[in-house]
Amino acid sequence: MLRSSVQVCSPGENCVQMADGEIVNGSADNQELAPSGKKSGRASLLDSGEDFTMLDDVDDDVDDDLPPLEDAGGGKKKDSATKDTTKADAVADRTASTELEEWLDVLGNGQLRKKIVEAGAGPDSRPQRGQIVTIDLKTTLTDGTVVEELPNLSFTLGDGDVLQVLDLTVQLMEMGEKALIEAGAKYTYGALGSSTPAVPPDADLILEVQLLSAEDAPDLELMPPSERISLANRKRERGNVHYQRADYAFAINSYGIALQITEATSRVDISPQEEEELLDMKVKCLNNMAAAQLKLDHYEAALRSCVSVLAYQQDNVKALFRKGKVLALQGEFAEAIKTLKMALKLEPSNKTIHAELSKLVKKHSEQKGAEQAMYKKMLGNPTNASVQKHRAKSSWSLSWKWLFGATAVAIGGVALSVVIAARN
Repeated sequence: MLRSSVQVCSPGENCVQMADGEIVNGSADNQELAPSGKKSGRASLLDSGEDFTMLDDVDDDVDDDLPPLEDAGGGKKKDSATKDTTKADAVADRTASTELEEWLDVLGNGQLRKKIVEAGAGPDSRPQRGQIVTIDLKTTLTDGTVVEELPNLSFTLGDGDVLQVLDLTVQLMEMGEKALIEAGAKYTYGALGSSTPAVPPDADLILEVQLLSAEDAPDLELMPPSERISLANRKRERGNVHYQRADYAFAINSYGIALQITEATSRVDISPQEEEELLDMKVKCLNNMAAAQLKLDHYEAALRSCVSVLAYQQDNVKALFRKGKVLALQGEFAEAIKTLKMALKLEPSNKTIHAELSKLVKKHSEQKGAEQAMYKKMLGNPTNASVQKHRAKSSWSLSWKWLFGATAVAIGGVALSVVIAARN
């Protein structure tokens, strides 16, 4: 676990725990810590990279009753202008020291902390989401093992193209700033870890990041079609990475960005072949998005994605198969079976479709049987007494029929005997 506290020590005194990120006036930009009398702290990162120690230096020029930073110029008047200047300089020095040396708990959970090593060009130089940023990156494990070094790494900020820790923290950096970032596993490679680069499961990381540049993303309408296709494919492939790591929400986000790229209007000439490639990329993204939406049980959204694919390619087997699965999960067995039969007709040897269809036919049969039983119960069943009464009545009627028949036969026999005797 990452440590979320710092130790303040004075010579000859015991260390006292202080919470990270305590900010005066709630200003995360200034990162100004609460005053501590006439003592100002100087931080140094230990070799472990997990903690730092505050060493106290006495500064006689710092008063206990300094106003907040934003009001530093409007405090109580002093007898000497020189002393006013000295106090202002002390406040500025202390603020700069705080910004450079203290850790910022980015999310307030102790799992993502940022420390400025070299100050940047000011808050106005911070990059915006959607811009393409370039950074120098060095990543290590908490024991100092180097994971990777990536100079001049470029990515679109906020698009999920890199580790989540970078999307969350680089937007807080100033141009030229160099920072150390301690990140919990959930913001890096998670419970799975990584084979390339080699990162163990559930490993916390330390990142050394320097922001080199930030520029607006190119206008999609003016981008050559070949570049749009390539860009959309990179976003789709990033979505596939998220999907394989079971980060389905991030996968959907990446597929959605890729779709926006394919759907953007173009103010440059585009060939029929390039139009076909863009459409093919769009269909792939929609199909993959449907798969991720199914994993999250977002059935209506998955159904819309499948329907969109079939609007472009009515014989798309993957879309038909997933549409059938969605309909089955929604209880629409008859429609699901019909859809899967269409898919099977296109790929008769597909074992997956065969298995899913067989399972659905069985479920549909069971559903129909259950419905028939329910209808019988709703209409009501005859009681045992009425059944027995009906049987007794039937038996009595049968006895009279036999008696009447026997009598008729006897009378007929007598009559026949009389006729024969008369002839003789």
